[in-house]
Amino acid sequence: MTFNVNNRRKWAIGSAVLVLTATPTFALFGIGDIVFDPTSYASLVSQATTALNQLKTIENNVEHFSLKEQWQTTLNAMKNANVKNMFGETNGMSTALNTNSPTASSTAWTAATVTISGNTTTFLQGQTPGSAQLSQLAMIEASDSISPDCLTAVGQYRGTRTQDVTANSNLAAQQLDGSNATNSEVEQLNLLNAAEAQKMSEMQAQGILQACLASQMTVANMEQRNAAALDLNTAAFVQQQRVANDTSAANESNIWQNYLP
Repeated sequence: MTFNVNNRRKWAIGSAVLVLTATPTFALFGIGDIVFDPTSYASLVSQATTALNQLKTIENNVEHFSLKEQWQTTLNAMKNANVKNMFGETNGMSTALNTNSPTASSTAWTAATVTISGNTTTFLQGQTPGSAQLSQLAMIEASDSISPDCLTAVGQYRGTRTQDVTANSNLAAQQLDGSNATNSEVEQLNLLNAAEAQKMSEMQAQGILQACLASQMTVANMEQRNAAALDLNTAAFVQQQRVANDTSAANESNIWQNYLP
């Protein structure tokens, strides 16, 4: 009987030591293979809390972006051109500069430029391509073709820009809106697409104007080039005449009919 009591005491002491030295895990519902670890549970709770806070931050940035005004810009409508027309010399010019009207552009350019007379046409019929006179005619004809198109391009740009002011303003207002209605991911992507479409339209319109400027520069370069060529031709002709015709006082009785100063 004494032996049994001692054994029981040993088992009790051993069990107490085992409990004191065990890790902080214990079985749930009496099932030995399901263990609860308070340390791991605390780590998972911390990670979940961090993820939840990050999610709340993202949602707040998407739905309540309150600093959009720092990007705000203003698109002003272009002032309509108003060209004076005292004697009909600029008929159609104001219409050409403000609207997309090729007819008004052609009318305005014809009214504002010098007309080649019938006598000039008869004179030019005897010329050959490459002559000074036909080169000037070529420059005039190129200008008469390009300039009305440029007037139309300017008018088209002015008219389109005026029409697009409302659309651009509405887009800017929605982009700067901080409410939930315009801050979902899909809405923001739609706004970006709309902005890119407007940008493309503006670039295309400005591309037409740039083509017009390049055309005008070509005509201006033609004029400068022809003027320089005429100066060189004149210098060469004068030198040739001075060699062929004696200009000394002893020969002053001769008349120099084809002299160019």
